[in-house]
Amino acid sequence: MRAVCVVGLGLIGGSVLRAAVRAGRPAWGVTSSTSDAAAALDAGFAVMSTVDDAVSRAAAQDALVVVAAPLPAVGDVLRTVAAVAPDCWLTDVVSVKQPVADLVARIVPTARYAGGHPMAGRSVSGWPAGSESLFDAAPWVVVADEETDPAAWREAAALGLDCGAHVVPTTASEHDAAVARVSHLPHVLAAVLAATGAGGGPLSLSLAAGSFTDGTRVAGTRSDLVLAMCEGNRGPLLDAVDDALGRLGAARGALASTGGLAATVRAGNSARAELMALRADGREEIRIDLTDPEAFDDLRSLGAGGGRVLRFEDEVAICDLPG
Repeated sequence: MRAVCVVGLGLIGGSVLRAAVRAGRPAWGVTSSTSDAAAALDAGFAVMSTVDDAVSRAAAQDALVVVAAPLPAVGDVLRTVAAVAPDCWLTDVVSVKQPVADLVARIVPTARYAGGHPMAGRSVSGWPAGSESLFDAAPWVVVADEETDPAAWREAAALGLDCGAHVVPTTASEHDAAVARVSHLPHVLAAVLAATGAGGGPLSLSLAAGSFTDGTRVAGTRSDLVLAMCEGNRGPLLDAVDDALGRLGAARGALASTGGLAATVRAGNSARAELMALRADGREEIRIDLTDPEAFDDLRSLGAGGGRVLRFEDEVAICDLPG
């Protein structure tokens, strides 16, 4: 199994390191956080002193380098990669994909790169918040753009599968548009909801029950992480915010004119049913031959249809689609 070098040992990077070791991969990490480094070392994991040392070891062992730093720090990590291991296997777990792909193309274009994004997390951060099971049964996007090296895609996808996830192939731009709606917009709405509730004073907050607590959970995430994620996906997030504002405007108009919210509530109820149906059993298994010149087209179609890669059997991806 290919060794793994994880740069960044917060919630996601720390969980990648744990899960890679659980899968039997040789793995080590590095972090700028002295507390996260100490905690990882105390837990028995290999932690290098500097990014240069960690990536140098990756070059010597032909390891897969996983960038698990916040978007504002990715450029600095990639400059070290370019200086020490410019031809390395490279992926990332950053929550936006096109900005990272642009940085890789500019700073370390010779890397064998395929972007990744595990769709799992918690509202708390740092090494202590992570776990080896964080990604179990979770979606893990691996970008399959036209320019993606198929071998690099296979390496990044294999890591996701080894970490317990299932792999969703898509393009960088389609990923960013999708997560703007289901990940980044929820952070914005949670912030607005939390502030609106607090605006009602102590009485409102004392009466807050499950719907308010659940709806504002991610508002407890570290603000610098939320800002890096949401502001890094500005264009697609603006589109999602506009859509949400249009729906809220329609709800307000209906409430003001007729006193009714039926269209809004029923549309939300139907959309929630769609989500649950997509997650239900009864999926259809399909096989994609990764040696086929059209394999990436098939993989992108799989992801667009709600499908996922479950495992590899030699040069065949075993996948399923909603039934």
